[in-house]
Amino acid sequence: MLQSKKRTWVEIDENKIVHNYRVMDKHIHDTKIMAVVKADAYHHGDVQVATLLENEGCDFFAVSSVDEAVHLRQNGIKANILILGFTPSEHFHYLHELDIVQCVFSTEFAQELNTYATTQNVKIRVHIKVDTGMGRIGFPCLDDNYHIDEVKAVYTCDHLEVEGVFSHFSVADTFDRDDDEVYTFHQIELYERVLQDLAVANLPVKIKHIQNSYGAINYPDLPYDYARVGILLLGNTSDDAQPLKVPCELEPVLTWKAQISCVKQVKAGTYIGYGRNYQATSDIQVATVACGYADGLNRNASHKGLQVLVKGKRCTIIGNICMDQFMIDATGLDVHCEDEVTIVGIDGDEVIKIDELSRAANTINNESFTLLASRVPRFYIKKD
Repeated sequence: MLQSKKRTWVEIDENKIVHNYRVMDKHIHDTKIMAVVKADAYHHGDVQVATLLENEGCDFFAVSSVDEAVHLRQNGIKANILILGFTPSEHFHYLHELDIVQCVFSTEFAQELNTYATTQNVKIRVHIKVDTGMGRIGFPCLDDNYHIDEVKAVYTCDHLEVEGVFSHFSVADTFDRDDDEVYTFHQIELYERVLQDLAVANLPVKIKHIQNSYGAINYPDLPYDYARVGILLLGNTSDDAQPLKVPCELEPVLTWKAQISCVKQVKAGTYIGYGRNYQATSDIQVATVACGYADGLNRNASHKGLQVLVKGKRCTIIGNICMDQFMIDATGLDVHCEDEVTIVGIDGDEVIKIDELSRAANTINNESFTLLASRVPRFYIKKD
């Protein structure tokens, strides 16, 4: 692919990634950061982000799948890597060949992994996942469904080296309901119960972690070894409408730009875009921008008043967002082909945050970032 700042591209500020890491490292005190770089670091570039953070002293990364872990290893990442999800048995060999830590979340999976490791006469490092209220993967460890004996049984798997036990918060990001905070603290209580029962049974837990990004920022004083921090390292929360208990000075690292491809004057009554869903009510200037939903600009944001920046001014997207293009009302602006448009970022005194796109598309920033297509080139900027 031609790597040039033509059509549409993303710029990522390396200095701000480092800044955010340092802010969060200070915020969670004695707890260390396990940097979550799954989904290509939310499509910010997993190798680039992990390399920066490893150089800052980060010694643990988390990914969603074995292919993501292998990609990091093949690109020089030496730190610990934890796979947070399922690994197919055909890929078990990567775990010991590349020294990757596997999440174990059920008796069936633990037995299958141990059987493989036994046949290969190897030890595979694992962290046990316990479900304290997320209802996803993990050994159920709830008030009325407490499977501690299954957790203990993992320790009897001779070829699994249990290093850690962890869980995952469900509502650490929100205080919308009166009992959200109560629910989070109850998850902590259930997790503590697991740790205490393992301690009574003389089963060691060297590494403990339960905080995700919001857990780290809203509950920073928990006495565990790591906090799994992802989107915060990129300077964003999932939704800026959710208040934070403890605000942090994080800086968004990503700027998304595109170029104007065509400018035309249209008369009142002219239809713009597919479906004739937008009709000009007056004579306007329409600029077409070379970016669309195939690049990651969510089509659900059409007709929601979403704006972009052109020459420091806000312009509204009109008509349906197309696969490779979208149109804006640029009336009153002196704009031309190849002028820059800021979809996310700063232009002059104006700022467009990723949150505006997410709200228009009725989603969260995590999804908006991961929709950014691979065909959109990334440029990494480091200012001395």
